[in-house]
Amino acid sequence: MQLRYNVRMYPTPGQRQALARTFGCARVVFNDALAVRRAAHAEGLPFPKSGDLAKRLITQAKQTPERAWLADAPVGVMQQALRDLDTAYRNFFDSLSGKRKGARIGEPRFRSRRDNRQTARYTRSDRWAVTPGCKLRLPKVGEVRVRWSRELPSDPSSVTVIKDASGRYFASFVVETDGRKVTAPKFFRRAEKKLRKAQQDLARKAKGSANRKKAVVKVARAHARVADARRDFHHKLSTTLIRENQAVHVEDLCVKGLVRTRLAKSVHDAGWSAFVGMLEYKAARYGRVFTRVDRFFPSSQLCSACGFKDGPKPLAVREWTCTGCGTLHDRDVNAARNIRTEGHKVAAGQAETRNARGAQVRPARVPAQRATRTPVRKKQEPTRRARPTGRVQAGIPGL
Repeated sequence: MQLRYNVRMYPTPGQRQALARTFGCARVVFNDALAVRRAAHAEGLPFPKSGDLAKRLITQAKQTPERAWLADAPVGVMQQALRDLDTAYRNFFDSLSGKRKGARIGEPRFRSRRDNRQTARYTRSDRWAVTPGCKLRLPKVGEVRVRWSRELPSDPSSVTVIKDASGRYFASFVVETDGRKVTAPKFFRRAEKKLRKAQQDLARKAKGSANRKKAVVKVARAHARVADARRDFHHKLSTTLIRENQAVHVEDLCVKGLVRTRLAKSVHDAGWSAFVGMLEYKAARYGRVFTRVDRFFPSSQLCSACGFKDGPKPLAVREWTCTGCGTLHDRDVNAARNIRTEGHKVAAGQAETRNARGAQVRPARVPAQRATRTPVRKKQEPTRRARPTGRVQAGIPGL
């Protein structure tokens, strides 16, 4: 899961000028790429690729007098501007085709230097870093003083420098986290002792008696308390997940098959199907992306670090080491990472493992072949004729 942390920056006047040049270079590269693609579309030419645009608008443009000042900005920031343009076009086309839900996304527009809000995104290739003195070192800018309100949970993958309309500067970090594990409350297991006692009291009551009717109501109320507690937990957890995330990916488990195993009581107690149903309709209500990863996807067998398939493992194995790269994995965390990766592919229509790679998982039913042998005619036995007689006794002929 990716989280974003925003902190306040206090650049010096010289650093503000350097950041302004970086903002301007990223804006110019974005506008040049947009102009080239619009011109290609108007002339009926193929859509220019990002690699060709980077070579033409960044590498070669630096050698010209008109764009020589592009050398004042990091290359990664200008390349990120091209990736942002790709994302804008992708959202625009998905909105036209109906693939992207929600409000209609318009065509990318040119960025204006008069906009009060300016941004520039630095990636790992730009070699930015947080210094031991808790300052943010940016290429071609220097070490900028930052006021940290809290510590980052892990190393950030990128940082976006933002200048808002009021002239303030912020650093926005994208941090990769593993999320959190949610332990099943096991409502039925905790109330099982009381339920057993209520069932025993009911069994001892005489059928048709008033006490038996009271015992039936008591058992029903005990089951209702368990169901209500489970439903309340499902609603709270599903609402939290939908509000905190833009996309939710779940594994399409075969619940009907699991309830026929020794795990039946635990599966029923977890209420997986009801919980997934809540996630699905709440995602549609709040405009979130919801996908189901196919049940045949080997989420517990793949290494989320290198992709090596390590084979099936019994449920007792909660941690394992990948034989391909040597990474130690928590079984649940590793499976969650694989489901997230596969869920992104399913949402983008690029999943290869969905529905067993498109092949039929189980062979279809084929009608049995019928024999085509020539039927053998049975030898008819000669008809036995009754001997003529002149007397009949007790209705039996021939006697």
